[in-house]
Amino acid sequence: MPELMQRTPGEEMISGLVGNVVFHSEEDGYTVLRLNARGHSKLVTVVGTCQAVSSGEWIDASGKFVKDANYGMQFRANYITVSEPKSLDGIEKYLGSGMIPGIGEAYAKRLVKHFGEKVFEVIDNEPQRLLEVEGIGESRLKQITESWKEQKKIREIMVYLHQHGIGTAKAIRIYKTYGANAIQILDENPYRLARDMHGIGFLGADKIAQNLGIENTAMIRVGAGIAHVLTEATKDGHCGLPEQEMLDAASKLLEIPMEFIREALEREIRSESLVNVSVDGTTCVFLSNLLHAERSIAYHIRRINATPKRWPSIDIEKAIDWVEEKIGFRLSHSQADAVIQAICQKVVVITGGPGVGKTTIVDSIVRIVTAKKLDVLLCAPTGRAAKRMSETTGKEAKTIHRLLEFDPKNGLFVRNEDHPLKCDLLIVDECSMIDTPLMRNLLKAIPDRCGLLIIGDIDQLPSVGPGQVLADIIRSEYLRVCQLTEVFRQTAESRIITNAHRINAGNMPELKNPESDGDFYFIPVDTPIQAVDRVIALASRRIPQKFGFDPIREIQVLCPMNNGPAGTRALNADLKSVLNPSSGEKIERSGWTYSPGDKVMQVANDYDKDIFNGDIGIIESLKDQGNGLIVNFDGRLVQYEQKELDVLVPAYATTIHKSQGSEYPAVILLLLKQHFMMLRRNLLYTGVTRGKQLVVLVGQKQAIEIALGNSSRFSRWSKLNELLQQQNH
Repeated sequence: MPELMQRTPGEEMISGLVGNVVFHSEEDGYTVLRLNARGHSKLVTVVGTCQAVSSGEWIDASGKFVKDANYGMQFRANYITVSEPKSLDGIEKYLGSGMIPGIGEAYAKRLVKHFGEKVFEVIDNEPQRLLEVEGIGESRLKQITESWKEQKKIREIMVYLHQHGIGTAKAIRIYKTYGANAIQILDENPYRLARDMHGIGFLGADKIAQNLGIENTAMIRVGAGIAHVLTEATKDGHCGLPEQEMLDAASKLLEIPMEFIREALEREIRSESLVNVSVDGTTCVFLSNLLHAERSIAYHIRRINATPKRWPSIDIEKAIDWVEEKIGFRLSHSQADAVIQAICQKVVVITGGPGVGKTTIVDSIVRIVTAKKLDVLLCAPTGRAAKRMSETTGKEAKTIHRLLEFDPKNGLFVRNEDHPLKCDLLIVDECSMIDTPLMRNLLKAIPDRCGLLIIGDIDQLPSVGPGQVLADIIRSEYLRVCQLTEVFRQTAESRIITNAHRINAGNMPELKNPESDGDFYFIPVDTPIQAVDRVIALASRRIPQKFGFDPIREIQVLCPMNNGPAGTRALNADLKSVLNPSSGEKIERSGWTYSPGDKVMQVANDYDKDIFNGDIGIIESLKDQGNGLIVNFDGRLVQYEQKELDVLVPAYATTIHKSQGSEYPAVILLLLKQHFMMLRRNLLYTGVTRGKQLVVLVGQKQAIEIALGNSSRFSRWSKLNELLQQQNH
């Protein structure tokens, strides 16, 4: 059955025999091959995405000829289909390509010589006849027939997927996810794609479902649409939505009468995949796993708080005097109280903004507890935050995933209720960043006897994932909370610190620039184009010349969003062109060009490489023949194969959300009215507090006013606050 070729207006088509395959990625199908194209006197280089392809196969491709600066003329294909070769020469090349284990070049010659053009028919229908060929015995016959069946199955699946409008790249991913069962799974429930495969989503699965003939009002479609609405809500941090809001969103998405949506909702609730729950008197629909996670958090907080510590007696007055002597200065009243509470209470929360002494408090607590020969563990949600914690305490801190011994093979944590952590006190920093599922897993692993110290800034941006764990814990008033507000003299002169606290209080920061050198500046602009020009000038010339910061390693550009003329994507392209113009060496991947000297960010946790989401490095060099990169992360060289480059993005500019848990010597913060969808007080506050020595705010005063007026500390739909309050009664 022929595959359907997709061709858009203005594209060319070429066909021919594959001469040799220069590169083929099993991961995503990215392919470079040399083609004996019909109508062309010379071999044509074809670049595109296709299923496994071998020398001698016939391909049809649609696309355009382009001239690459490094590799010359290429045919860039957006669609490639593959079929078995017909000529004896092509058949021999195909069989000898290594595609079929058990057949190399020598056996390919023998098979073609013996069976001629009927060799494929023989392998399909009379495989025992292969024993007629010299050198092929029972074991080799078995190897050849099994691998031939697998290749044939792959091809059948690819044809099926292409016929239903699925492009080659997605088809390869679908086959890798479902294997030989792909056709059966898609026939039964194509909406599984939205759940099982990143990047396809409900709309992609819905398009495939329509091609398969599934009706708009089918319950399988409506249930998937409801799940999609709630899953999308988790991207905004919600654990659920008000029922009517969810129904309205599903109706808009599915474009069907409301009675079908209500029927599907009742089915999902009966199946317990969704739950009806009241939040502040509003009837909501929650994803069951998230409500269970919030209930688990409440249970474990109560469990840990209710059991006594197994600590030796500590004379708290002597301990405070001793630690003040060790650190060389006296603790303030609020600092001393926080230390006392952490020593005396089982579970304590410490919260406050910059400059209020949280670091000193943690250092003091660690000194006192370790002096008593107690085991202390320190952790934070990100590698950057854990590293900073280690630097300030002199004691190793780990990411939560590392502490809980996350196993990426099965997606589970080794440490849990049955195999808890071994410690007398666990200190968790940057808790505003911890989402509901991760907090559940952390609390499950804490033994009864262990004390718990929760530290975070409630006014920073909440977690990227669902929930507002720190805010809900504080709002519930179930635990003892030490709210630090006193800004210390050594930091009170910093305009970064004072402006951060002004922002937090809803007041306009001091925008008048200092007459002499300072650490906070405001550069007003009128348009996005002007803003981008100012940012480039500041990053490339003005800040390095005036303050001496390295433009790539020490200056970080932050803005609210990725898209638009003043978003990170455009800024990264502009900043790269100025700070690190492309040399001859480069790799292209996912629309980005990477060169030695580029600043990049890891956007997914990699526990094998010990590199985490948000870590920033500099590309040291390209690997041999451009097959990957070597990135320098704070002096540690990490290798990436070409197929792994999707986890790296340019990082000259990044979003404020991505900067959480990090600090940079100098920050250029861009804030415009065009960012209005994202403008929140906690966004502005988080951006300003990322700068250690210098913050330059480039933007519009009206944008700052919008952000200040949009306070959203408790803006997410979650139940944890009420669940903890219930424990009080």
